[in-house]
Amino acid sequence: MSTDAVDAGLATTRTRRRWSDSGVGKWWHDHITKSFETFGRQLAMFVEVFKVLIKDLVKGRFPFAEFIRQCAFMTSTSVFPTLLVAIPIGVIVSIQVSNIAGQIGATSFAGAATGLGVIRQGAPLVTALIMAGAIGSAIAADLGSRTIRDEIDAMKVMGVNPVERLISPRLLATMVVSFLLCGFVCFVGFITGYLFNVYMQGGTPGSYTGTFASFAGPPDLIFALVKAVIFGAIVAIVACDRGLSTSGGPAGVANSVNAAVVNSVILLFTVNVVLTQVFALVVPAKVV
Repeated sequence: MSTDAVDAGLATTRTRRRWSDSGVGKWWHDHITKSFETFGRQLAMFVEVFKVLIKDLVKGRFPFAEFIRQCAFMTSTSVFPTLLVAIPIGVIVSIQVSNIAGQIGATSFAGAATGLGVIRQGAPLVTALIMAGAIGSAIAADLGSRTIRDEIDAMKVMGVNPVERLISPRLLATMVVSFLLCGFVCFVGFITGYLFNVYMQGGTPGSYTGTFASFAGPPDLIFALVKAVIFGAIVAIVACDRGLSTSGGPAGVANSVNAAVVNSVILLFTVNVVLTQVFALVVPAKVV
């Protein structure tokens, strides 16, 4: 190798070192680079867990007992908060839409607005946020505690795959519970909006249900349920990844829980924008 090539390599190394030592370089590494590394790690985990899940279901080795326990825990933890959030969603949509519709003489379209607002966006997002706050934090805390107590390493030493035993049942349970909760929110939102519009705002039952059925069809409900399943998978993968990467003792568990909730919320809203745009292109909005 020539002297010029060696000098050029040393100069490049020094430039990179100065960049990494500078404030901008450190910020870039701590935020941008690590964010992409985390996203890649979580994506790889999803692929691995999905493969293990399908293989275990086909071979009959899936831990259904753990799956049922997780479903029971997630349901008992999230149903009541979801109900408390779903009721105001229907009322708020009815109030805002009725005020605007009354100004333009279109009060009969309150049902359509409830269908579009609650089913398309409100129900999946409410479900996702409750899952991220209540379920995601619990998963991250559980796996984080197991990690700092070296239980995960002990399972690997004994030949037990943590992905098969711990992560795959939590992933499937989160997706199933998210699906059920989204349907529950859709129903509660419709009933709440109906009761508020008919008995508090003087609307007619026929116009509410008629416009609701005209604007919100089966594709909207299917899309909402599919989004809820995707959101549940995101919450589970992010929480499991953060829990398994916990370090630093009890304080590290708290940091993992916080990171799991924050990362989940950011990913959920980002994915929601993409899915909504795709749905708008595939299923154009109705004009009745």
